[in-house]
Amino acid sequence: MRVGRVGGAEGQTTPVVRGRRALFPHPLRTAVGPGSYPGAVTSEKPTSGETERSYIPVENPADRPRTSRTTVRVLLTNPAGDTLLFEDSDPGLDDARWWVTPGGGIDPGETETEAAVREVWEETGYRLDPADLLGPVARRHVVHGYSDRVIEQDESFYLARVAEFEVDTSEHTPDEQLTFLRHRWWSTEELRATDDWVWPHELVELLHLVDERDRWPVSLGTQEESTVLDVH
Repeated sequence: MRVGRVGGAEGQTTPVVRGRRALFPHPLRTAVGPGSYPGAVTSEKPTSGETERSYIPVENPADRPRTSRTTVRVLLTNPAGDTLLFEDSDPGLDDARWWVTPGGGIDPGETETEAAVREVWEETGYRLDPADLLGPVARRHVVHGYSDRVIEQDESFYLARVAEFEVDTSEHTPDEQLTFLRHRWWSTEELRATDDWVWPHELVELLHLVDERDRWPVSLGTQEESTVLDVH
């Protein structure tokens, strides 16, 4: 798994990488102006602090709209110890892909646990028992700079061991239907060896926290995971 330098102190920006190209394993092009991206669509169902997206790259990255939200992510492991990840993408950039855990924004009135259970069901079809959630094992503030927008998130990570199940993506939102390309279960060895980008970079380390409850929640500080660097 390709990683940068991570794990700074809380309140301190973590220098994940140096330079735009280092943020992503595939060659990146500069985001182009409105109207030049023929596949642009508009999200029909913005929720959890999200606004409608056009997916049209913004010519000047400093002009990208910014949103913020509170999110929860769940590291799901099966009886073999494999972890479920989705391959996500930035439609405004060619070949911009990375792997993420299930999760998303916390809706108004929801607790972190309620949001985690809902997000796992919506993204995987699995009915997670709240009692099976462990954590939060870690927290961070993360900046995601994409070709069309910048999202800042206060994020909490949970762990859950689940039975074998068939992933069902029928409840994916229009955004997820567009940006999620595939899913698969990863062994720890595969995660360590892959050249694909995996967010968060410390995923393997977070998995090992299951037996270190006295450390929960670990602070990952402030990080950036971007396809186009945040220049705000």
